[in-house]
Amino acid sequence: MVTAIVGANWGDEGKGKITDMLAETSDIIIRFQGGANAGHTIINNYGKFALHTLPSGVFYDHTVSIIGNGVALDIPKLFHEIEDIISKGVPRPKILVSDRAQMVMPYHVLLDSYEEARLAGKSFGSTKSGIAPFYSDKYAKIGFQVSELFDEEASLKEKIERVITQKNVLLEHLYQKPLLTVDEVYDTLMEYKKMVEPYVCDVSSFLYQAVKEGKNILLEGQLGSMKDPDHGIYPMVTSSSTLAAYGAIGAGIPPYEIKRIVTVVKAYSSAVGAGEFVSEIFGSEAEELRNRGGDGGEYGATTGRPRRMGWFDCVATRYGCRIQGTTDVAFTVLDVLGYLDEIPVCVGYEIDGEVTKEFPVTTKLKKAKPVYKVLPGWKSEIRGITKYEELPENCRNYIEFIEKEIGFPITMVSNGPGRHEIIYR
Repeated sequence: MVTAIVGANWGDEGKGKITDMLAETSDIIIRFQGGANAGHTIINNYGKFALHTLPSGVFYDHTVSIIGNGVALDIPKLFHEIEDIISKGVPRPKILVSDRAQMVMPYHVLLDSYEEARLAGKSFGSTKSGIAPFYSDKYAKIGFQVSELFDEEASLKEKIERVITQKNVLLEHLYQKPLLTVDEVYDTLMEYKKMVEPYVCDVSSFLYQAVKEGKNILLEGQLGSMKDPDHGIYPMVTSSSTLAAYGAIGAGIPPYEIKRIVTVVKAYSSAVGAGEFVSEIFGSEAEELRNRGGDGGEYGATTGRPRRMGWFDCVATRYGCRIQGTTDVAFTVLDVLGYLDEIPVCVGYEIDGEVTKEFPVTTKLKKAKPVYKVLPGWKSEIRGITKYEELPENCRNYIEFIEKEIGFPITMVSNGPGRHEIIYR
């Protein structure tokens, strides 16, 4: 069976933990989109890890971890990650890389940084990992696919020359930066070839066979619904689809094979980067939630940037779950809220004097003000509880209120960062 694990909101919902947990009973885990611009934090018997490209199931020796064709593949970062986890005692994972995946080039990272600097106060809050320039090139058909590393030298150099002619115009006239040369780019690609060659595979063919054999397959997404370029808070979005539906494309399987969509939802809200965030809170209130949150504070796993904080947003989450096609909601970091006497929950948006529960397009979202309902807190530590009925009454009331508001079943409740700190409902 194929299960997709995706986020309902702005990312950082706790997908890594849920993937790591469900990988225990899975055969194959696939990253199907995004790049090294976001991270998944995992805490297990080996320690604490921030993964950026590797799928979150690499800690089991019975799994195969796949980098799908939809991923923005930064080869040096992938191999740095592999060596990092091995150095910490993790057995060398079984990894396959799609021959159709495309590569993040060093000039993508440079162009990303130069453009953010040029935009200054109007920037997109990029992690400067080269993601937007990478996907721009992919869809402009001037990217480099892993399979091209094995092309003839003359053919590859001819393409490099064609591509960098365009890049050098930008570097010289827009950014006033050093120009690229054919030999420099070719040498980089040959270094990448040495690193990736043992892992390259026709992934869609491999998965076709795995599905026929009834293997348990996990599709792992990056970020969440609000960062999808079509259905999110455009233009403050990422550059690849964050939706479960894209999992079929980014992995190379038929869409009808995805039977279960686990959408991960945080018990409060957080976001990294710019963009509309209706239930955002500020000052000491935000600082306390940030410092208590996550598994050591709410700071970006990739950048270390402090995340923007907010109360739970039923409007955004209902929409985020709907657009994902949710079958199960995994509700995470609930234990963090145990310090609060009262917990505000955003149940509607006021836009131009009218209250709506429908998530609007960005132009209207800019005008939205949160409408809150305040629920009583439970004022106690819930870590260590393994049965739903043993949770404090106000804690169960909080879960059930949100479940009713979003309209999708909360089947898992995470009450700690560890792999098995989970309550099944």
